[in-house]
Amino acid sequence: MVNLIWLIMMISGILVAALKGNIEQVTTSALQAAEVGIEVAIYLMGIMSLWLGLMNIADKAGLVKGLARIFSPVLRVLFPSLKAESPAFGAIVMNLCANILGLGNAATPFGLKAMEELQKENSDPTTASPAMITFLALNTSCITIIPATIIGVRMKAGSINPTEIIGTTIFATGCAMTAAIIVDYVFRKRNRI
Repeated sequence: MVNLIWLIMMISGILVAALKGNIEQVTTSALQAAEVGIEVAIYLMGIMSLWLGLMNIADKAGLVKGLARIFSPVLRVLFPSLKAESPAFGAIVMNLCANILGLGNAATPFGLKAMEELQKENSDPTTASPAMITFLALNTSCITIIPATIIGVRMKAGSINPTEIIGTTIFATGCAMTAAIIVDYVFRKRNRI
């Protein structure tokens, strides 16, 4: 459905440009946008490499296990069905840390690893477990304290103050995460999971 909407928007834009006699602007704009897209992607690769490298070092240095221990009281409340020594906790912590730093792309491998570990502990492999549902709610709504990727994009776009979005980002993502935790808890209690 989304592809159809984009197709209609592109065709209507081209038709309007052709009717107004500005069809060459469509080609020029498309080529300029492609060029800017490549520049931004290369710029973001540097930011992502830096943070992924730091997170890999943190993992190898044992910081992940330390963070898992620190956050284990909160994680046990959020994931009551998981065993205390579950390897999923480490992957969940890494995913949440990447999301907190605003590195959605870096969070993806950790999220996949967490889901893989949660699936190993799932009694019914054809249905998502309560822990998997809770993790998905946290992953999609996680609070972001340092939106590094967005700050990088704003810097590349020449923003005068690329970090001015931090306060509103913390507020908006904090509200989203609080709502996700509450809704997950209510549905879990309602369905007695």
